Amino acid sequence: MAKKKIRKDLIIIGSGMAGLTAALYAGRMKLDVLVLENGIVGGQIVNSVRVENYPGVPDVEGSALMAALQEQAESFGAVVDEFDAIQHTQLQTEHKLIETDSAVYEVPAVIIAAGMKHRPLPLAEAARYEGRGIHYCELCDGHQYQGKTIAVAGGGNSAAGAAIFLSKYAQKLYVIHRSQLRADKVAQKRLYELPNTEILLNTEITGLYGGEILEKAELWNKETDERYSLPLDAVFVNIGSTPNDEVFKGQVAADSYGHIIAGEDCRTDVAGVFAAGDIRTKEIRQLTTAAADGTTAALLADKYIRCMKEEGKW
Repeated sequence: MAKKKIRKDLIIIGSGMAGLTAALYAGRMKLDVLVLENGIVGGQIVNSVRVENYPGVPDVEGSALMAALQEQAESFGAVVDEFDAIQHTQLQTEHKLIETDSAVYEVPAVIIAAGMKHRPLPLAEAARYEGRGIHYCELCDGHQYQGKTIAVAGGGNSAAGAAIFLSKYAQKLYVIHRSQLRADKVAQKRLYELPNTEILLNTEITGLYGGEILEKAELWNKETDERYSLPLDAVFVNIGSTPNDEVFKGQVAADSYGHIIAGEDCRTDVAGVFAAGDIRTKEIRQLTTAAADGTTAALLADKYIRCMKEEGKW
């Protein structure tokens, strides 16, 4: 049976800070706007147990911040749909088409705010132990390891935040990073103050071993060239992110990493298509810059849609 075709003014792909901010502004401008989300509403920030750098909100859980933003956007008429996965997009035509599991949406403008996804641990056996010792979400899975030995792989702010959160469950916690810590000084200070934590720098995980579940990891200290086994019940991986570009890859210009090429006006090389948030090419990726992108993209999308209507093209 053919899928029903539904016309909307604007579709936003992704429901992180950029996407929900865009939805808030679009709703306030009385656009018929739909937010499509293939994963969890709120983006990666929902995994942060403590956000301290969002202006005017000195200390808040990431999930609470994003839930409030979603509620605010929906109060102005935006619709957020997290259960209808995108199958295909056609963005280079004047009327763009977004096909999901249940419908085909026709719109004059699209805001891509799909964000990033966790980079997997680059070991062949990592997939074998995913969910059975290898994890990418400490909030989702950390409680399973009460009183266990846990490692966090990574050295940035996300890894530091994961370690701080997991320390309340772990009997012993390791932070393993291939070079020096990249987390900011405040996060590093908290990390070093954890009583049950050992930080292994210039160290790589080179192997994973066990039966049905993970039992140990092989480590390599690059400074001493020492290789040794470390008994572990779990490794929580925080080694960076890659763009969520699968459903529109090749339709808009992107750099070699998959980030969509767009300036501070969030305009891509395709008329009516805007990129906002972490998926856009830019030097700084923070909650505040994502919110700024969402604002800019929504305002310019509204302008574009009004021009289309005035010209009788929509």
